[in-house]
Amino acid sequence: MTTTPPPGPAARLVVKVTCGAEASERCNQALTVAATALAAGVEVSLWLTGEAVDLARTGSAGFSLEHAADPLELLRTVLSDGRVTVCTQCAARRDLTADDLLVGVRIAGAAVFVAEAVDPASTALVY
Repeated sequence: MTTTPPPGPAARLVVKVTCGAEASERCNQALTVAATALAAGVEVSLWLTGEAVDLARTGSAGFSLEHAADPLELLRTVLSDGRVTVCTQCAARRDLTADDLLVGVRIAGAAVFVAEAVDPASTALVY
């Protein structure tokens, strides 16, 4: 008798961050999870929306959180081996273009997020 093994973990983690310095603990949690997933060999797509967009600005000061990794370092870690996306509407509300963002950060809209999030190979988390 042969059995089919249970499905393995998702091949991709899609993390959407909806906050920034105003909710630093939640924001840092999301960045930590994304960076940890990369370190574990999981493909990561990190979406920055709302106030989280400010982290992707060139020259961002980020924020400080006691007993936590630096959020800009975590973002750079994700950017080096994963994908980082800024929400189209969030960028527009802040008059940001790709030239205003860290090299490698893309701007994309809800349709792209939905396609990534509902892909059977993905697990999506929203912070």
